[in-house]
Amino acid sequence: MHVTVFSTKPYDRRFLEEANATAGHFLSFHEARLSTTTCSLANGAGAVCVFVNDEVNADVLADLAAMGVKLVVLRAAGFNNVDLEAARRESIIVARVPAYSPHAVAEHTIALILSLNRNIHRAYNRVREGNFALDGLLGFDLAGKTAGVVGTGKIGEVVCRILTGFGCTVLAYDPQLNPVCEQMGVR
Repeated sequence: MHVTVFSTKPYDRRFLEEANATAGHFLSFHEARLSTTTCSLANGAGAVCVFVNDEVNADVLADLAAMGVKLVVLRAAGFNNVDLEAARRESIIVARVPAYSPHAVAEHTIALILSLNRNIHRAYNRVREGNFALDGLLGFDLAGKTAGVVGTGKIGEVVCRILTGFGCTVLAYDPQLNPVCEQMGVR
């Protein structure tokens, strides 16, 4: 199948070509976002692969259907940029990423907390400039601190687990109580 990939970055190309190595699809990559002015790039394709800033509204879907596109594949879990009703009307199937690794997202969240707390971003720049002064770079221990988490789904649960492992008191909010978080002592 010919797949036109919109909003392509170099890493998209690398990973999609690697995943396609044994599948045999023809992939055409475009840096342009999908919109009414760029959807002609999909002419001859049976599918388009899009990302979060691509426009997959009723007008775009009508144009894609007229070109013979039968499938819209998202490289994201969210699909708020897709008019699902228009896709149904045009008989275009929409597929998305079902979920991201909760550990990867939670660990990245903790990395950002640590980076900000320990001023790693500032320290990195200073070292590159040959400045090894510690002024303004000192952070604080997370142990003994109170951390707030909004949402205790799969990702929030892992964030709570890591923070409690650091010795933090964790306060969390979620309309649906997560019994695993309650067992960890999250309030």
